[in-house]
Amino acid sequence: MENDPSNLHESLWRRKLTGTERAELRAQPGLEAEARLTDALVKLSDVPVPSNFSARVMDAIDREERAAARSRGWQWNWRSLFPRLAVSTAVLIFAGMSIQRYEVHAQRQEMARTVAMVAGTGSQPSVDALADLDAIRRMSQSGHADSDLLADLQ
Repeated sequence: MENDPSNLHESLWRRKLTGTERAELRAQPGLEAEARLTDALVKLSDVPVPSNFSARVMDAIDREERAAARSRGWQWNWRSLFPRLAVSTAVLIFAGMSIQRYEVHAQRQEMARTVAMVAGTGSQPSVDALADLDAIRRMSQSGHADSDLLADLQ
């Protein structure tokens, strides 16, 4: 096995290092700290592990994730909110334009019905009535009191 840093790193885990390899470790501070940690772990005795250890660890992780999700509560999630907002906006714009088009159509129908009704009456004012239009207009105006007439009456 060559003594390049990656192999030296792997050798540190797999076997006890030789004197030359230890000298190379002193040149690399990260590997030297890891070598001391590995030596300390080797000195520890093996502890019996229950048969369901992995299941218990995974269950503890799941519980912590659920607790973290509950503690966060409801937060704004723009990735799910933005599409919903875009669709809602599109629906509202479409509904508004549809209502506006309906109103315009209804107004046009009402105008057409009114024009048809006026055109259908057939009786138009005579030319003589239009000639007396100024006199008719003066009759509808409210006049102010004639002061001479009032003075004569008293």
